Amino acid sequence: MHGWIQKLFKSKVPLSSDVGKEAEVTSVPSSPSQTVSPPGAACCQRQSLLNSAVRWTRPYDVFVCHSSEHSDTEEAERLVSFLEAPPHNLRCFLSDRDSCPGAAIPSELCQAVQNSHIKVLLISHHFLRDEWCTYVMHQTLADGPMSNRMIPLVRNLLHSEFPPELKVYSYCDLNRSTQHCYLLVKRTVLQYLKDLVQKQNVIDSSIESSVT
Repeated sequence: MHGWIQKLFKSKVPLSSDVGKEAEVTSVPSSPSQTVSPPGAACCQRQSLLNSAVRWTRPYDVFVCHSSEHSDTEEAERLVSFLEAPPHNLRCFLSDRDSCPGAAIPSELCQAVQNSHIKVLLISHHFLRDEWCTYVMHQTLADGPMSNRMIPLVRNLLHSEFPPELKVYSYCDLNRSTQHCYLLVKRTVLQYLKDLVQKQNVIDSSIESSVT
């Protein structure tokens, strides 16, 4: 995977139940000369990103795909509760909760993928056997192959069991640290929004320069 999301991981490690390693978020210590952000600066920056116009170009910040297995549903609900609660205040899509009753499932899922900034795949053995999860995974890959908009969260899978389409992606192991994975999703969303804002600022500056 290319781009900033790899910087959130210490390294890309193979899936293996015997080692149980996960990709870690790097924490680079500040140098003595580095300026320390004042208290509340991170909160102000987060709020600025959440209020940015580019964020509202899509109805959802995070789409969470999971199997219908009870344990996977519970994990997805815990993740969404974490992301939606203050101070994160992210907008999440869960199929069971947010799909329109009676609507065509393929259309609903496809639209949800397109309407979300970041896609989280909660990959388990049940995920691999769920046809709708496979459908969403392929829709996500088609929406942005090799992009920075997909996060695989993995539970109890051998490397040989991991979907071949996703083996080039970094992942986070829920069995090692659930809290770490939840925080990774939040940081990924904020970093993605930050990049969108910066790109939009460049475009606006270019337009302004051409006009003047």
